[in-house]
Amino acid sequence: MAVLAVAALLRLAFGGLTVEVAVPSKDVPIKVYGLGTIEAKVSSKLGFAVGGTLSELRVDAGEMVAKGAVLGRLDDGEQKARLAAARAQYDKAMAQSASARAIVAKAAANRAQKERVSQRRKSLVASGTVSEETYGDAHAAAISAGADAQSASAEVALALATLADARAQLDLNEVLLARHTLVAPYDGRVAFRSKELGSVLAPGEAVFTVYDPETVWVLAYVDETLAGGVAVGQSAEVRLRSAPAKRFAGSVVRIDVESDRTTEERRIYIACRDCPQHLGEQAEVMIDTARLDNALLVPIAAIQGFDGRQGTVWTVEAGKLARRKIFFAHRTLDGRLEVAGDVPDGARIVTRIVSGLGEGRSVRTTEASP
Repeated sequence: MAVLAVAALLRLAFGGLTVEVAVPSKDVPIKVYGLGTIEAKVSSKLGFAVGGTLSELRVDAGEMVAKGAVLGRLDDGEQKARLAAARAQYDKAMAQSASARAIVAKAAANRAQKERVSQRRKSLVASGTVSEETYGDAHAAAISAGADAQSASAEVALALATLADARAQLDLNEVLLARHTLVAPYDGRVAFRSKELGSVLAPGEAVFTVYDPETVWVLAYVDETLAGGVAVGQSAEVRLRSAPAKRFAGSVVRIDVESDRTTEERRIYIACRDCPQHLGEQAEVMIDTARLDNALLVPIAAIQGFDGRQGTVWTVEAGKLARRKIFFAHRTLDGRLEVAGDVPDGARIVTRIVSGLGEGRSVRTTEASP
């Protein structure tokens, strides 16, 4: 045993160290990993604009609905009674308006007749046919008729205002009655039904969640350090927790301008037509950002002081170890970085850190697997 230990020390002392060095790899796919969920771009939580008791439900989760289809109703007996009262008030106002207009017509005719009598008697005063007193009576009657006509016109204005108010109340109650019926705003599918018959609802409380199946996509969160190479149109692969053995093809269709300030992740949306429409299910996404025809890759574990762009590596130059700071570009999913520059001709980069490394030390090399 002592002999073996001495032999090992002699190998180390006289350059017997072997290091693994990087070799070029061909046709290297560069992928970015993201974790997210299945969502829908067009999704709505639907509820009634008024409160009440749920009296009718026509659809359930998973069913397709057409735009304008009735989804449910509230008990509308009380509102129908209000509408009937509003309609009666409107009819009454209509009758009062008609009566007022008839009175105006009668007052106008009476005024015209009184004014003609007054004018005739005025002309007869000069000839002495009638007395001044008779003319005065006729003139006073004409003035009174004019006042009656003005009063009748005011009554018409009041009747018209009352009619307008009754019409507005009738329209309001018709709108409120319509709000007791919930209809689909677009063609879609019911994702969730949260209430059952007899439930007492507050205004705006959600009853259904409806989404447009044509807008289903995967919302993936990608670390900002990796998201720089992602672009709209790139292909992607989606894996779902409910079908781990399957791979679904997709493509990047949207990248949010604003990142999450807390998690430092960017939201990226993947269109996936073949993905099951299980909203909220967790999904893993692999986005193809580039493909390298020929690349020299170094494991990140073999790089010291990496700051996202450059780091220090061990190199073998003319059979001896050296340390160099070099630049890197793309990163693979298995944690290797593409060497981008600052490597001298003939230098080989060490891919595995082992004990005994020291600058200037002579070593032997063995090529790492591509």
